Amino acid sequence: MRLGINLGYWGAGMDADNLAVAREADRLGYSVCWAAEAYGSDAATVLAWVAAQTERIDVGSAIFQIPARTPAMTAMTAATLDTLSGGRFRLGLGVSGPQVSEGWYGVRFDKPLARTREYVEIIRKAMSRERLTHSGEHWTLPLPDGPGKPLKLTVHPVREHIPLYIAAIGPKNLEQTGEIADGVLLVFFSPEHAEETTLGALRAGREKAGRTLEGFDVVPTVPLAVGDDVDALADTFRPYTALYVGGMGSRKQNFYNRLARRMGYEKEAAEIQDRYLSGDKEGAAAAVPRQLIDSTTLLGPVERIADRMRAYAEAGVTTLSLAPAGFTLEERIAALRAGVEALERSGVA
Repeated sequence: MRLGINLGYWGAGMDADNLAVAREADRLGYSVCWAAEAYGSDAATVLAWVAAQTERIDVGSAIFQIPARTPAMTAMTAATLDTLSGGRFRLGLGVSGPQVSEGWYGVRFDKPLARTREYVEIIRKAMSRERLTHSGEHWTLPLPDGPGKPLKLTVHPVREHIPLYIAAIGPKNLEQTGEIADGVLLVFFSPEHAEETTLGALRAGREKAGRTLEGFDVVPTVPLAVGDDVDALADTFRPYTALYVGGMGSRKQNFYNRLARRMGYEKEAAEIQDRYLSGDKEGAAAAVPRQLIDSTTLLGPVERIADRMRAYAEAGVTTLSLAPAGFTLEERIAALRAGVEALERSGVA
């Protein structure tokens, strides 16, 4: 199992610290540095900035939002970033959610699975430097009633195959991801519930493609907090968990709430959502079960974190991307170093 670092979003006043974290992760031998986007900072610019100031660590989009770019534009961006970074780019994609897709990009959140499949097909074809043609439900290239003609990518990426990941939570999306991608980006991944929430569906998708999970990169992002008071550390993540389980998306369409229910927290997930959507964010945070936090984060002293890392590796995780907690750069750097120490102690590196 390898380690990654997830910087999250840029532009929150900690940009210099984020760059320092990325550079320290590079020095420590972390395998990949991910950056996210929603409706603030875009991931492509951040990754170019990080790649220019690091040497060995891969840079990855977690995620490029599918409604934000045409597939051909995403292929161009991926090829450019791979070239600029010297072959260190990983392409992570995701459909985002209905509120961002329709509210920010003006793109209907309809048929996300079919849209993702077509998007990946077009990217793969463009990246192969074939002349680009496609006839599908969501995209037609070239348009049939105008002057457009099949074109091919003029940029030569460093690698013939840039690794492609998809962010997936639901069973159908996980199955399709196993079928068409090189890896999966996960959140709120619990080793104790890995088979029923994640791996079973991924394996089914791999089997559809005539493959196994061998060589498929399973990449959860896991918050990390180091210290002796595990209860206090867990409490710091209550608002974060409540935000996702209770407030992401709508009452009818919250992927994280459904995931918590699949883990067995049916009653608790409903209460968290009810409280959060009624404006009682503190009550929602208080309703988050301690076990849900503990099973989806890395908390405590290094020895305890090492034990949990073994559980992640045994559950099938191949790249463990850490999101180190801390209000200061020094705290985040210390957490990064503790992550390396814990991995070494776990014996699963």
